[in-house]
Amino acid sequence: MLNRLATPRLADLARYYPLVAITGPRQAGKTTLARAAFADKPYVSLEDPDVRALATGDPRGFLSQFPDGAVLDEAQRAPELFSYLQTRVDGDGRVGLFVLTGSQQFGLLEGISQSLAGRVGFLHLLPFSLDEIAPTRPALTLEDWLFNGFYPPLHDRAIPPHVWFADYLATYVERDVRRMIQVRDLDAFHRFVLMCAARTGQLLNLSALAADCGITHNTAHAWIGVLEASYIVMRLQPFHRNFGKRLTKTPKLYFLDPGFAAWLAGVRDAASLVSGALRGPLFETLVVAEFVKRRRNGLRGEELHFWRDAAGNEVDLLVTRGEEVVAAVECKSGRTVAEDWFPPLARFRKLAGDVPSLLIYGGDTDQLRSDVPVYGWRSLGRALDVVLA
Repeated sequence: MLNRLATPRLADLARYYPLVAITGPRQAGKTTLARAAFADKPYVSLEDPDVRALATGDPRGFLSQFPDGAVLDEAQRAPELFSYLQTRVDGDGRVGLFVLTGSQQFGLLEGISQSLAGRVGFLHLLPFSLDEIAPTRPALTLEDWLFNGFYPPLHDRAIPPHVWFADYLATYVERDVRRMIQVRDLDAFHRFVLMCAARTGQLLNLSALAADCGITHNTAHAWIGVLEASYIVMRLQPFHRNFGKRLTKTPKLYFLDPGFAAWLAGVRDAASLVSGALRGPLFETLVVAEFVKRRRNGLRGEELHFWRDAAGNEVDLLVTRGEEVVAAVECKSGRTVAEDWFPPLARFRKLAGDVPSLLIYGGDTDQLRSDVPVYGWRSLGRALDVVLA
């Protein structure tokens, strides 16, 4: 098994709480991580109908099989268990007793908030980070990563991306969306997801998106919420401090995996990303997702924003801690550093003070330009170490 960077934090949670919950998108590696990190615990999948029937029909009898706890996979499939788990862990008093995993965030969180609040430590696991998987695939280019993405099955089993992503979308629509909300027109939802992928890395204009898909604004808002709750997309909120200038109030939309976004947007080979129109947005998507993964894997408290004023001046990513701006980050997919990449950072620093700044680009050489450290894409992990030290 590939070592996951979240493993130490998962162990910490098991020392703090009687229950640990691992959530995240389907096929992100939750089950593999849970079984590896808690190899001494029995493993039970509540996706199995016979197991689920026992868990729901006789919760006390089911839990009595595991005097020292267990890994309960897809725990939201048996919500009746949550109240009994509360009684069990309160009476036992030990920490790290049960590990719950679940892909469908609504179901798992609903059950926990009703019965297990204050007793559960959460880890939100996303697909592999570049730091985790890149050392095992040193020959892959930036275009390969943008095209393939980071879901484990694509690297564990060498499934062609166009095959796996097509199945993933179909399974996701069938198993998750229909459970969460009543989608009557699956074709419209499918079109909506494709339109979202074409907008990754852009300001999210829900009215325009709804009009393009032939749905209402309220429906688009609800569907974005579903995609976000399922760890498919995220909305990056604008930085709120004014600095005396009018700022945009519109969030930006990002997919949490560049490969999935690329496939949905119609990219069918890595070569087309060498200089195609989607290279820039997908590179920015990769960088933002890597910051999100590092924050999630480390259970860190920093928040992520972007900054854009009314004149269109923009910094792609701000890492904040409370009111403090920890770092300002620009993302450029070009392979050669250009001087006109640096003015946005300079403008922001002029307004916000001497904020640490860095630039991540699509080339290979790290360097220093205009007092701004420049990191090639292969050094993204090192840049994260600097920002989130």
